[in-house]
Amino acid sequence: MAVRLTEGDFAREKVYGSDPVAIAHQHRQAGARRIHVVDLDAAIGRAATNREVVKRIVAEAGLQVQVAGGVRDEVTAVGWLGAGAAAVVMGTAAIRHPDRFASIASGHPGRVIGALDLRGGTPQVTGWTESERVELQELLSAWQELPLAAIILTVVERDGTFAGPDLSSLRRTLKATKHPVYYAGGIADLEDVRAVARAGATGVIVGKALYEGRLDLAAAMRAG
Repeated sequence: MAVRLTEGDFAREKVYGSDPVAIAHQHRQAGARRIHVVDLDAAIGRAATNREVVKRIVAEAGLQVQVAGGVRDEVTAVGWLGAGAAAVVMGTAAIRHPDRFASIASGHPGRVIGALDLRGGTPQVTGWTESERVELQELLSAWQELPLAAIILTVVERDGTFAGPDLSSLRRTLKATKHPVYYAGGIADLEDVRAVARAGATGVIVGKALYEGRLDLAAAMRAG
């Protein structure tokens, strides 16, 4: 199923469709060129029951697909890249196992994305269910020389809330890294997309605002 959470809370899950592959096709028909797919079950360590449907999205959607959720080792990363994913997104391993993350990123230049998921300014791991006490500047400095495709900044407490983007956290992240930064969290409408673009982000990840008709994808792409 295609679902969205609010503030990363699995108790506040909303289903938007039973066929994620069909939804991916709809995004492509609306003009999308790339899609961000998260296996929520894998992110919190559940059985990888979504693997086959994610593989179908990668193979059939006609889009560049970046895969997130449970990508914490070389085998998993290589598996998704070998299956045709444009990139893999790593958060928990990037923070808790920096040497492993550096090795995978260096071995697959331009195809690994670092996920920086913040709640109250503190990095979150294991599907946003646990906090990791590490300084933002220290973390981004460690990533600075890695050949990452990008960094995704997600402000968890705004995720799915339509509360607007956290531009302060975005600017702080942009100042601390040379990598392209994509922003997620709180996007409600076209003006939010424009605000993120003006702040300097390379792009924005949008889900709930599209599903609920608050944002037109074609207009958002022109704005970005």
